Amino acid sequence: MRIRTLCAALATTLVLASCGSDDEKATTSTTAAASGAFPVTIEDAFGSATIEKQPERVAAVGFNEQDFVMALGIKPVAIRETLGAFDYLNRKWAPGANDPKPALVGGPEISFEKLAAARPDVILGVYSFADAATYGKLAKIAPTVVQPKDAGAGGAPWDQQMMITGRALGREDQAKKIVADVNAKFAAQKDAHPEFQGKKLTVAFESGKTVFSLTDDDLRQRFFTDLGFETPKEAGETDISAERLDVLDQDVLVLITDGTRKLSDDELFQRLDVAKEGRVIEVTADSDFAGALGYNSPLSRPFLLEQVVPQLAAAVDGDPATKVPAAK
Repeated sequence: MRIRTLCAALATTLVLASCGSDDEKATTSTTAAASGAFPVTIEDAFGSATIEKQPERVAAVGFNEQDFVMALGIKPVAIRETLGAFDYLNRKWAPGANDPKPALVGGPEISFEKLAAARPDVILGVYSFADAATYGKLAKIAPTVVQPKDAGAGGAPWDQQMMITGRALGREDQAKKIVADVNAKFAAQKDAHPEFQGKKLTVAFESGKTVFSLTDDDLRQRFFTDLGFETPKEAGETDISAERLDVLDQDVLVLITDGTRKLSDDELFQRLDVAKEGRVIEVTADSDFAGALGYNSPLSRPFLLEQVVPQLAAAVDGDPATKVPAAK
């Protein structure tokens, strides 16, 4: 999706925070045996990284990267501060994520000085939206892996990100199992809810006075297409005016709001069939729902799956009297 829209979406669903770090305590866990051989060379959008040996100190500079590293049993020594209102330091699906506390190395912009001070052996930024200039600076600190060549900034599917992470950390077999396990959970829900198949679902954000929706190249939208929903052709509007709210009138609308105004109280919005028939799943940007959707990681996807399926089922049951369960 467009970088402007992506940044706004990140700012709506994730949070800037300041927190002390303890570099002496923040070390990676290496109790699990590495399944990959070193050295390993990984190509990405801007070059290649050769990782000579099993990394001991991992920096996760993507906005969701910490979860992918933790899924493999490793705690990063440095992480990116995520953007928006969600309390990312206390994610329910990742207990103990910040014990010991990793170094925080910047939010909108990476602090290369803080990152270098964390002394990483490898830097992972598949979901960092790094450009060539940033990549060059990161690579001077340690071998760096960002998005693959075949994906735009922030566009790598979660399972591809998981496999890249596993390969970089010598745990490719473990990564394959994680992908298979999470995919099995989604497959089971698709089988249990054939009514999801082919229904059109839009994920939209309300940030300040701006409303925008997501396309298929965004991880948040893909969460729902992985359950069988379709992305409408109207998706991807970056600034939806009051006169164009009809683009949100789909079988299901997932509306994430920052609370500065309430679109659902707007008279024009209330005229939409999706609103009149109770097919809107509305959450605030600081909710666990919005945070889990924003991370879209091997840890947060199963967490969100458990709470969103009942809401989706209620939204598409064809009965306007059915109340969609409240999101958390």
